[in-house]
Amino acid sequence: MLLRPALLALLAAAPAVAGDTPTVTHWSFHERIVIRIPRLRPSEHWVAASDAPILRWKEKHGPHCIGATEIGGAAIGASDSVDFEMADGKRMRARLDRDCPSLDFYKGFYIVRPADGQLCATRDAIRSRSGAVCPIRDFRKLAAERWR
Repeated sequence: MLLRPALLALLAAAPAVAGDTPTVTHWSFHERIVIRIPRLRPSEHWVAASDAPILRWKEKHGPHCIGATEIGGAAIGASDSVDFEMADGKRMRARLDRDCPSLDFYKGFYIVRPADGQLCATRDAIRSRSGAVCPIRDFRKLAAERWR
C-alpha cells in the first residue's frame, strides 16, 4: 500500500522513545468522491432562439435512479428542483424534499457519488457549496412541447 507524503512526514516527525518500537496493526483510509455538476447557461440549452417557437418542459413519470456519471450539466430553475441534462441529450428534473434557495445563491452544487454509481430519489441528496443538504424526493422526465 502506498502512503501519502503528508502521512509519511507525520510518521517521520513522531518522537521516538528509546527502547520502544512503535507497531502499527491496522491502517484504514476513507475517501469520498465528490462530483461537481457544471451549470448550463440559459442561452446555450434552455431558451429557444427568437425565431423558433418557445419550448415548454412538461414533466412525465421518471425513474427512481439515474447514473451519476451520465449527468452532463444542470440548471436551477426553482428553489425546489434541479434540471439535469443527461449525456444522451435527455432531460431529467430532480424534485427536492423542500426549498433549497442556497443552491442558486452560491452558483452551483455537488453530489456525492454513491458506491453503486446511481443517484437515487429518497436516498441521495444535492449539496450546495455552502453546506446545505437537499434530499431528492423524486425524478421526473422532461419532454419539450411547443408553446405559441
